[in-house]
Amino acid sequence: MSENVNHKNIQWFPGHMARTLRVMEQEVRHVDVVLILLDARIPRSSLNPEIERITAGKPHLYLLNKADLADPDATAQWVRYFTRNGDACLAVNSKKRSGGVPVRKAIDEELAGLLARRAGKGMSGARIRVMLAGIPNVGKSTFINSFAGSARAKAEDRPGVTRGKQWVAVDGYDLLDMPGVLWKKFDSLETASNLAFIGSIKDDILDVESLAMSLADEMRRMHPDRLAERYKLSAEDLELEPYELLEQIGRRRGMLMSGGVVDTERAARVLVDEFRAAKMGRITLERP
Repeated sequence: MSENVNHKNIQWFPGHMARTLRVMEQEVRHVDVVLILLDARIPRSSLNPEIERITAGKPHLYLLNKADLADPDATAQWVRYFTRNGDACLAVNSKKRSGGVPVRKAIDEELAGLLARRAGKGMSGARIRVMLAGIPNVGKSTFINSFAGSARAKAEDRPGVTRGKQWVAVDGYDLLDMPGVLWKKFDSLETASNLAFIGSIKDDILDVESLAMSLADEMRRMHPDRLAERYKLSAEDLELEPYELLEQIGRRRGMLMSGGVVDTERAARVLVDEFRAAKMGRITLERP
């Protein structure tokens, strides 16, 4: 992993995140199951240890969201990985309106014992209370709309849209949508960088050129063919120093200013945006 993204610059834990964790600790006692949304492109890096700690005693289901942007073979490996460890796990594409059907089935399977006990007490119609948790920009609002089959939650492709807890009633389920939270200190530069690559850390606190250099570094390490094909790069280009590689990407795209100088900031924004939009193909940055 490149050192271009400064580790100290990727510590983003605003006050509202601390409040969210406190609310989560209070509310988790009152829900039946927790859905933990992970980004299918970086399942390990998007697994928040604080959420793991708070929800440890509850039935839970991992959802690899944005599976439509990730490598399908890698996603299948991750589903097997979680399942082998005894955790229920599904890959989901929340842009599909029917995406909630398999999730509802999985929730009912996870809560089979509870539902049987309720039925024995004549409470089979009782609503199932579900907590929805994850990092910023993992797609919780889009997931809620998929689960409901209609637009119930505000969804935008940037972190921090949901700022307070909100209950959403969907058929026999009550979904508690918690704002996205990171953790106070990242143990590795790789985790911090991966979260920055997918947009879970606000871009306005990052240096976009440093972020793009790190992303280009990671892409040429893991998917050199995809990077070369997208930006018409030669084998020699892929050997360049990170800043020179970013310049070459800008040059190939004709992003020149007066005097033939490459607009590296514009090149950086294009590279990051195109990665996030899967313009280089369906890419997973982590394997189990």
